[in-house]
Amino acid sequence: MGSAQTPDPKDTPMLRMNYLQNETDVKKLVEGIKLMRQLFHSNFFDEFRGAEIAPGAEVQSDEALVAYIRNNCNTVWHPVGTCKMGIDPMAVVDPELRVHGVEGLRVVDASIMPTITTGNTNAPTIMIGEKAADLIKAGRTARTVLSKSNVQNPAYSPT
Repeated sequence: MGSAQTPDPKDTPMLRMNYLQNETDVKKLVEGIKLMRQLFHSNFFDEFRGAEIAPGAEVQSDEALVAYIRNNCNTVWHPVGTCKMGIDPMAVVDPELRVHGVEGLRVVDASIMPTITTGNTNAPTIMIGEKAADLIKAGRTARTVLSKSNVQNPAYSPT
């Protein structure tokens, strides 16, 4: 989704959302429009059905539907799951939200969720932030206790 172009954290990262980059995704959306049309044209909707608003009755061919999708499809601003949490090779962050291979950086947002919640993402994202705050405070407390005891622990490197 995003990548740093330089090692300078003040530089703006490049964000590449990759929406509709996979043709399978586009085909699924085309089939979804066709299915919705089929459902709404069943006699169960006769008393409710009006004129099709979007993409419009004139948009029929797969090519026209693909063009409509590419021109009009967008996000609802609840992306999740782009920074997998875990200990496997595909994970971006560890269970304490630390980015693998980047010291001092954590990801603390909905991107660590494995899938989108069935409700709004606000409350779960707040809880991720609360958990991250607890993890950061616990790390600082552990470093303080260790330094006061003059104990070296490689898990907690001084910052």
